[in-house]
Amino acid sequence: MISEQAVKEMVQQIVEQMTIGQKQTTEDKYTQETDGKEQPEICIEDKNLKDLTEIKMQDYFAVPNPENKEVYLGLKEQTPARVGIWRTGSRNSTETLLRFRADHAVAMDAVFTYVSEELLEEVGLFSVNTLCRNKDEYMTRPDLGRKFSQETIEMIKEKCVKSPQVQIYVSDGLSSTAIEANIKDILPSIMQGLENEGLKVGTPFFVKHGRVPAMDVISETLDAGATVVLIGERPGLATGESMSCYMTYGGTVGMPESRRTVISNIHRGGTPATEAGAHIAQIVKEMINQKASGLDLKL
Repeated sequence: MISEQAVKEMVQQIVEQMTIGQKQTTEDKYTQETDGKEQPEICIEDKNLKDLTEIKMQDYFAVPNPENKEVYLGLKEQTPARVGIWRTGSRNSTETLLRFRADHAVAMDAVFTYVSEELLEEVGLFSVNTLCRNKDEYMTRPDLGRKFSQETIEMIKEKCVKSPQVQIYVSDGLSSTAIEANIKDILPSIMQGLENEGLKVGTPFFVKHGRVPAMDVISETLDAGATVVLIGERPGLATGESMSCYMTYGGTVGMPESRRTVISNIHRGGTPATEAGAHIAQIVKEMINQKASGLDLKL
């Protein structure tokens, strides 16, 4: 996993190489004595390093002397893909490579970090865990991310409303960053929309290390009419904040995937969280009315 710190260290090394023979802008400091000698250490403050990920890829343009920059920039507005980058000979330029590594680090962090307990407390969600013990097991054992211990099942039964028309829960999935970025906007939007439709909503909660089919266990456990899970999407190099919403009517363990209705690409660069929440509430209303989901749902 490439962390943000690793990217910073890489940039520091490159800056050191580029400044050889030039006026030094860094200052030396000394570490503890080793073998009776003080070892010098070059210190470059973070403020001297620009955050490459702050620039949207739609605004990132590195082609020197373009024939028609305005048209090129117009095309870039339509996609976060890596067009308009540059090279040195047959290789990527240093800045282009660093941007790639930085975006890759963002994606890795989205997968391997955890949703903060403070956020869950703020939005009022109690937390349960699947059978996965950690992120490594979550990545290598998808089957365990679909199951709960009997103790956890009993906790869900104890803390949640039984037989709700709609059961909503949140799960980290493959991007905890997506939950951190969207949940405070999308969850109230869905809840308000369902309330306006006059639907009985169950007790929302959070599932750690959850895969999508875990919703079927929850649906059976609580005897829910419709079940909705807000879950982090697999991140790419364009964003680590994208969330999906999976919905099913009368979910059962082992049911075909064709019975799920899904809205994806929920993030500030796709469908905004508040707007997505209102749309999800409308779809759930139709699921209840038609008693159907997935391919059987007519919208």
